[in-house]
Amino acid sequence: MMDNFSDAQLVRKTVIATEAGVVASQHKRAAHAGAAVLAAGGDAVDAAVATSFALGVVEPWMSGAMAGGCMVLWRTDEQRAQVVDYGMRSPRELRPQDYPLTGDGHSSDLFPWKAVVGDRNVQGATAVAVPGVVAGMGLAHGRYGRKPWRELVLPAVQLAQQGLLVDWYSGLVTASSAKVLSQDPDAAAMFLDEGKWPIMGAWTASTDRRLDQRALAATLQQIADEGPRALYEGALAWALVADVRAKGGCLGEADLAAYQAQWAEPLAVPYRGGHMYAAPGLTGGPTFAQALQLLERELEPGGRGPDAQAYQAMARTLDAVFRTRLSDMGDHEAPQAPGCTTHFSVVDRHGNMCAVTQTLLSIFGSRVVSPSTGLLLNNGIMWFDPEPGKANSLAPNKRVLANYCPVVGVGDDGRQFAIGASGGRKILGAVLQLSSFLLDHRMTLEQAFHQPRIDVSGGGQITADRSLAPEIQQALAQVMPTASVRRTVFPYAFACPAGVLREQGMNMGCTEVMSPWGDAVAG
Repeated sequence: MMDNFSDAQLVRKTVIATEAGVVASQHKRAAHAGAAVLAAGGDAVDAAVATSFALGVVEPWMSGAMAGGCMVLWRTDEQRAQVVDYGMRSPRELRPQDYPLTGDGHSSDLFPWKAVVGDRNVQGATAVAVPGVVAGMGLAHGRYGRKPWRELVLPAVQLAQQGLLVDWYSGLVTASSAKVLSQDPDAAAMFLDEGKWPIMGAWTASTDRRLDQRALAATLQQIADEGPRALYEGALAWALVADVRAKGGCLGEADLAAYQAQWAEPLAVPYRGGHMYAAPGLTGGPTFAQALQLLERELEPGGRGPDAQAYQAMARTLDAVFRTRLSDMGDHEAPQAPGCTTHFSVVDRHGNMCAVTQTLLSIFGSRVVSPSTGLLLNNGIMWFDPEPGKANSLAPNKRVLANYCPVVGVGDDGRQFAIGASGGRKILGAVLQLSSFLLDHRMTLEQAFHQPRIDVSGGGQITADRSLAPEIQQALAQVMPTASVRRTVFPYAFACPAGVLREQGMNMGCTEVMSPWGDAVAG
């Protein structure tokens, strides 16, 4: 299919090896915040905390203090991986009968659930779930942090005091949700011009326009001063709950006070003489582990780059594991849903690693801002199927089923890497392919991130990067119907990954090639 974009343009990102630590993040400013911590002698976990909070300011529509997620760690001195699980939960006072089905049509957002009256499970305060990011960062920092908590949160405070510098990309992202953001006065005040239009600079000149994030800065300052439990207990928690309830939600003080992030043992999957480590439970990890086991049988690496046989094996593997996931786990996200998550990866100079994925779920979450705290609220309730009697049906005080899939890999050649991605159900295929490029085909990190990918995520179709060789696309069409698409800046036809790799004492990082904000920064 013909489109409007140049066929002569080439976009690349350079990977540079360094003895210093590296942070690879979907936003350059957040990567710099984490890298500065590494340069000051901080642990990979310290850098992860700083990066996480900074991302909530500079990429607020993807994550923040109201997000949930997961971290997979690799500890060099212990020679083992660990997992911090900080997924969201539904509030205890949630009543499924408050989310009646319309009886006609499907949800307006990521999941093809049956439609709920007023989209109450999709947007507004009625879609807000109990957040986990701050608790998760606090748990990891309590065990491995070397720098004071306050010192790690302050860079985010400073970024929020300055306000996010808007540009053409932030304007593009905001424009995609401007209509729904305008329905909440506080979200409109933060993100829109005159309550209607995305805040942007001029067409022909660079202008320094910024979001007003002063309320968010005050909240982050309180979390910095009082510690991670400040969001869950005390004045900040009370203010947050009051705002959510004033807008019709059921989040309660008891929900926040009871929330705890958890340590978990990772899924350890032998692969090609090495190991891959992924998160267990209600994440993409179990499906990723199943895919690795199947791919090892399906694919016979030939000592060269991925060929038609390799892509066919990947397509068959992903198709098989998604059939199982859809039938057994109740995951029914639309396969072409846009990415609404953020991922970053960290390696310090000692080789400790973190792969971290966190999300508000939809882009801009519930499209509602808490005026007292400046926090953009999640819409985690949408993760549940509103139809009763299903594996993932809506219920009170229940963990969500998510697609995020941060992983750590240790190859038989001694290379270690931490990788993950944003992009809903597209995440799994991206992480699996990048892992295969590194382990099966011995690619460098730079080669792996520039290698064209496919997406097979349960829709009965392969989405193939248009830059793949014609013979590979023809071979894929023999497996199942194949659509050829361009790898672009917006929207993303594929997931948006970020990763770091360590080889012979040298560290390096890379982010999605087409991401205009993503960058790997040494520290």
